[in-house]
Amino acid sequence: MIHGILNIYKEAGFTSHDVVAKLRGIIKQKKIGHTGTLDPQATGVLPVCLGKATKLCDMLTDTKKEYRAVFRLGLTTDTEDIWGETLRESDISVSEDEVRKTICSFKGGYNQIPPMYSALKVNGKKLYELAREGKVIERKARPVTIYEIKNLEICLPEFTMTVVCSKGTYIRSLGRDIGEKLGCGACMTSLERTAASGFHKKDSHTLDEVEKLVKENRLMEAVIPPDQVFMSLPCQTVKKQYEKILYNGNPLKSECFTSSCGDEQRLRIYDEDGCFIGVYDWKDQKKMYFPDKLFY
Repeated sequence: MIHGILNIYKEAGFTSHDVVAKLRGIIKQKKIGHTGTLDPQATGVLPVCLGKATKLCDMLTDTKKEYRAVFRLGLTTDTEDIWGETLRESDISVSEDEVRKTICSFKGGYNQIPPMYSALKVNGKKLYELAREGKVIERKARPVTIYEIKNLEICLPEFTMTVVCSKGTYIRSLGRDIGEKLGCGACMTSLERTAASGFHKKDSHTLDEVEKLVKENRLMEAVIPPDQVFMSLPCQTVKKQYEKILYNGNPLKSECFTSSCGDEQRLRIYDEDGCFIGVYDWKDQKKMYFPDKLFY
């Protein structure tokens, strides 16, 4: 079994679940999970975890993401994107300067109402399932953060921008809210995720590229080891004499390490053969390091 992360470039027409299903067939491995859904028509970075690296899925989902998106003013749809049913068309009577100022006003935190066509669950049922039944229900606004809006291009009735945002932000809904504030409505016409969880478009691989690597027996060239996610943490190596304790997933005393760890609260742990074991946290009350995530 392969353990690590593949930086996949999801192409249009696939769901995130489709990507996982196709990878299972390409790699011949069942234990695979993705780190955050992309709409079927959206493209871009989709980190996929393999084997024991699936323990990283939740952690990687919780991070900042970057998108490049295009919106059309004056058009409102039920899905908040160009692929939905048109609800309203409006005249555009705003200037480029007004559009620019309104877009920039969304920088920072704000409460966003998620779209009906989304995978969020209400009373055990996904919103998009209710929407397909013709039902529209009240959704609670959720706090999101827009860290950056950059590379803004305005060519009315369209505008294009790069957005860096928090987990849980719907870019379609950001466009909807901008359109509402301008008084003319808006919908998204294109979406590409250019970065997620420290993974970038320039380093990504399409499914066809992964399949070619498998056929050439070169897949490991694209697989990112799990410890690369934790490279910002200090590392420690456990002495040979304590490896039984290590491999059994037990807590470790400072004396188990080959060097002094000072007052570090969180560590990357390896055995003396250089094998990454996992991430450990210091518990002051117990005076020991306890495993948080194990990959051995």
